[in-house]
Amino acid sequence: MMGRAMLYRMARSLLFQMDAERAHDLGLWTAAMVARRPRLASWLRHGLARPADQPIRVAGLTFPNPIGLAAGLDKDAAAPLAWWAMGFGFMELGTVTPRPQPGKPHPRLFRHSDRLAIVNRMGFNNDGAAAVAARLETQCRSGLRPGCPIGLSIGKNAATSPEHAADDYAQAAAALSPHADYLAINVSSPNTPGLRDLQTAQELVPLVRVVHANALGRPIFVKIAPELGPDQLPPVLDACIDAGVAGIIATNTLATLGRNGLEEGGLSGRPLREISLRQVERVRRHAGQRLAVIGCGGVDDGPSARALLDAGADLVQLYTGLIYRGPFLPARITRELERDQVVNEGSA
Repeated sequence: MMGRAMLYRMARSLLFQMDAERAHDLGLWTAAMVARRPRLASWLRHGLARPADQPIRVAGLTFPNPIGLAAGLDKDAAAPLAWWAMGFGFMELGTVTPRPQPGKPHPRLFRHSDRLAIVNRMGFNNDGAAAVAARLETQCRSGLRPGCPIGLSIGKNAATSPEHAADDYAQAAAALSPHADYLAINVSSPNTPGLRDLQTAQELVPLVRVVHANALGRPIFVKIAPELGPDQLPPVLDACIDAGVAGIIATNTLATLGRNGLEEGGLSGRPLREISLRQVERVRRHAGQRLAVIGCGGVDDGPSARALLDAGADLVQLYTGLIYRGPFLPARITRELERDQVVNEGSA
C-alpha cells in the first residue's frame, strides 16, 4: 500500500507543474470538498493528522493548540472544516473587504521553491463580506463549523480612498463579527495601494474604534508589516493598547518591490523567519502582557514554531509552509512541540 508521504510527493509534483494560482485553486477546491463531509474531516483529524492538542487560553478564547492557519489561503471561507481536519488549532480566513473585488491581474502568485517562499500580489481578491458571512452562516447551520476559533481578517476595498477607509472596516466588521471568534484588522498588506498608510498611531486609533463599535465584543487583532521599524513600532503598539486591541499579528508579507530576482508583491515563507522573530520579540518587549501576540512568518517545522513561541508569541500561524511541507504540517508541529516539552520537563 502506498504511504502517505509517497502520495503527498506525487500530488506535490503534479501541483508544482501547474501555474501557482491554478494549483492553489485546485487545492482549495479539494479542501472545500473535505469541508462538506464532517465524517471524513473527523477521520482525517483523529485518524491521520492526530495533532497533540494542548488547549491554551488567549484573548479570552480557548485554542485546542497554538498552530493556526494564516490569512490569505482561504479568503472566502470555503473550507474551515478542512483546516481543522489537518490539525490546526485555529484559522484566520480572509482578508475580506465589504464589497467583492477581483484583485489584481494575472499572473499574481509565484513560487520560489529554492527559497521555500512565495510571492503574491493577489490584491484582496474575495467575494465580499455579505457573501462570506452567508457562507459561514450556512456552514454553521449545516454542522460544518469546526470546533476551534475562527478569525476573520478584514480590509478595505482597493477603490476606497484613505479618508473613507474606516467606513469599509466598519462595514466588514458589522457583516462578519456574528460569525467570527476574533477579527483581524489588516493594514499591512503591500498589495493594496495606500493601505500601509493606515499603519500609524494617528490612523489606527479611530480605525480600531469603529471596528470595536461593530465587533459585538469580539477580540480585535492588528496585523503589522515586517518593515515596521524599531522606532515606528512603539507608537503603533501604544495606540493599539489605548484603543483596546487584544493582540498583534507579527507579521504580514514583506514588500519585494520587484528586487532580488523576485516579482513585485508580498514575500512569504522561509525568508521571513528571522524578520518575524525579531518583530515578535520587539512587540513582546514593549507591550509586555498588555497584548497577545500571534507570530507569523517562515514557520515550516517544530523548531521555527518553537522559536516564535520562545520569543514571546502566544500563538503561531503558517501558510507557505503548508504548500511546501504538506497538509498535515500543523499536526506534525504540535507533536514536535509536545516532544520538546516532555524532553525539557524530563531534563529540568
